[in-house]
Amino acid sequence: MIIQRDRYLQKLIHRRENGMVKVITGIRRCGKSYLLFELYHQYLNSEGVTDDHIIELALDEDVNARYRNPVELGQYIRSLLVDQKEMYFIFLDEIQKVVEVPNPFLPGTDEKIGFVDVLLGLMKIKNVDLYVTGSSSRMLSTDILTEFRGRGDEVRVNPLNYKEFYSAYRGDKRNAWRDYFTFGGMPLVLEQKTIEDKSRYLHTLFDKIYLDDIMSRHNITNEKVVLDDLLDIVSSAVGSLTNPSRIQKTFSSVKGKLIADDTISRYLDYFIDSFLLSQAKRYDVKGRKYIGSPMKYYYSDVGLRNARLNFRQQEENHIMENLIYNELRVRGFDVDVGIVTVNSRDEHGKSKRTQHEVDFVVNRGSNRYYIQSAFAIPDEQKRTQETTALTAIGDSFRKIVVVRENIIPWHDERGLLYVGIEDFLLDESAMDL
Repeated sequence: MIIQRDRYLQKLIHRRENGMVKVITGIRRCGKSYLLFELYHQYLNSEGVTDDHIIELALDEDVNARYRNPVELGQYIRSLLVDQKEMYFIFLDEIQKVVEVPNPFLPGTDEKIGFVDVLLGLMKIKNVDLYVTGSSSRMLSTDILTEFRGRGDEVRVNPLNYKEFYSAYRGDKRNAWRDYFTFGGMPLVLEQKTIEDKSRYLHTLFDKIYLDDIMSRHNITNEKVVLDDLLDIVSSAVGSLTNPSRIQKTFSSVKGKLIADDTISRYLDYFIDSFLLSQAKRYDVKGRKYIGSPMKYYYSDVGLRNARLNFRQQEENHIMENLIYNELRVRGFDVDVGIVTVNSRDEHGKSKRTQHEVDFVVNRGSNRYYIQSAFAIPDEQKRTQETTALTAIGDSFRKIVVVRENIIPWHDERGLLYVGIEDFLLDESAMDL
């Protein structure tokens, strides 16, 4: 099956031969290798680049284990650069597999050599255009970016969004939404024929890929049960404000375990580092400042979240919120959770201050949107409840309410836009109707 990933393909095309290392990041099995080795390879062929000038190496395959040594890797790539004139396109998959080793060129010292040194060395060759993929956000940490000396250019790849999933969906399109909010958008889910196959595949990703990777990368030897429990807790809390202290209390009351705050925080960072989770901070809209803890965590793929809970907690409202968050990130927005303070009076005439949540405060450049995810608005009372925060903001930026129902988009008397979730996900222009 060919799944078009035009958004990411165009980003690579735009960055072609720009003198930088193109770093393609994202959770494992989300389609990074397919994007690079298939779609971009085909594009280069269509532009006249021959296969002997496209060098591909998958570093997570056992047959290429020797090239996880950076010295071996650098020597091997250079041995293939026999043409001094035509451009070579080098694709290195899962570059974080390359380990640091003592620098053989400086014996007797403590200096080490790693993948950054190899990439910077290759970039000095004039007829080399270099692309790498990685499944760890730490490879783009401040220290690594500093070592790249401004020559690292990230392209973040996500699991299939609903538009990509819908275009590749083979069954009755009326069932596409149901399958997507249940099993998510990991590309190979589309290849699974039965519900049991899809469930088994997602469970395997968790147990054999993600958790094993995290434990191996961070030298965790005997805490798998804690990682499992933490993922269960976070999965159940998608769309809810939380923090390590609250999670610690849940561990104590539900799991009967005492886990330190800093341990929970560190493990959450590991999940974020592996692109399994994202963290949304709270933003005071009127005060124009960030508020610290608590915050929200969202899964990069809702199918993984649902599999984590054995498909028991299928609250479509929370899943909807997760999908909207992911879609906004895919579209290149910065996304926060908004807080609006409203001044009012109680039944005795006394003034009071209440805080209301805006699900998403969304920014891209000078554009801002406020978005509320409302599963259903059956009556005026519910509409007032869902839109109080939006109407209290008071500025002129666009305010949107996304509902589950398949409705014709409309504006109310206050200028709020109401749009159905499928229209919102399938049509980017729906935000500006």
